[in-house]
Amino acid sequence: MEIIQIVAFALVATFLAMVVRETKPFYAMMIAAVAGVIIFLRVAVYLSSVLNLLMDMTLRANISLVYLNTLLKILGIAYIAEFGSQICRDAGESVIAGKVEFAGKLLILVMAMPLLVAVLETILKFVP
Repeated sequence: MEIIQIVAFALVATFLAMVVRETKPFYAMMIAAVAGVIIFLRVAVYLSSVLNLLMDMTLRANISLVYLNTLLKILGIAYIAEFGSQICRDAGESVIAGKVEFAGKLLILVMAMPLLVAVLETILKFVP
């Protein structure tokens, strides 16, 4: 089970960060950030199977790939913004973390507008 390895790695990184934090807070933050990146890279392998499934479903449903690309960009923005804000919080900068979250939400709104317009146009076609 891969999750056991990931949790074990996370616990070791957490313990190491806690020990280092008392003498070198900067290094503790860097340990936490690097551990987060390593964990992400470890599970990123599974993204290809999810992307292949979504691509196959999109093609079978005869939906434009533009919508899938937009959806994937939105998901990417959400994950990156969350990851960045958590790193800022770990560093004790909750104000900056809030700004990263706000920027992520605003970018998601901008990216979602074409999807929203397409849904509204489809609805308007059914209304007499």
